[in-house]
Amino acid sequence: MDAQRGLSSRRRLLLGLGAPLLLGAAGLGYAVWPEDGGGEKVRTDLGPLNRRFWTALGDVSDAHWLGYDIDETGNDRSVPKPDSRVRLVGVARLKQGTANRIMRDPAHRFEVGSLSGLPAPLKPYVPSSAAWKQSATYDKVALEEGLDVIPSGTFRFDGIRDLVYFDYVFLYS
Repeated sequence: MDAQRGLSSRRRLLLGLGAPLLLGAAGLGYAVWPEDGGGEKVRTDLGPLNRRFWTALGDVSDAHWLGYDIDETGNDRSVPKPDSRVRLVGVARLKQGTANRIMRDPAHRFEVGSLSGLPAPLKPYVPSSAAWKQSATYDKVALEEGLDVIPSGTFRFDGIRDLVYFDYVFLYS
C-alpha cells in the first residue's frame, strides 16, 4: 500500500508541475504566433477570381489574394455588409502568352508601372524583380467589361512570368 501511495504522490506532483508548464507554453505559443495582417488571410482559391476576371483575363492560376470590405472598421473582414466596397488585391498567373498578348493590343498603350499599396501579407508572393506594365485605357475597358457597376482598380502585367497584379474595388450589394 505504501508503494501505491508513493506512485499516487508522484503522479500528483507531476500533474501539479506539468499542467502549469503546459498552459504556460501554450500561452507563449499563442503570444508569438505570427500575425497575418490584421485578420487578412491570403487566399489561394481560384473560383472567385476566375468568375470575376474571366472576361478580361481568361482563367488564372497560382493566385495569392485578399478580398475584404474596405469600409469595415473591425477585424472581421470575411463577410461583407450590403452595399459594401470590397477590395480584391493579389497576384495570379495567366495562361502562357496572355500577358504579352494583352500588352501588344494597339488600343492600349502600356507603360512601365509599379505597385503601390501592396498589403504586407501579399509581399512574399510578388516577385521583386517583376517588370510591371500598366495601361489606363486597358484598366478602363477591362473594368467595364462585365465586372460590376462603378468598379475602380488597376491591373499590372509582367510578360516574362505571365503574371497579373490586380487591385480592384467593387460595390457588393
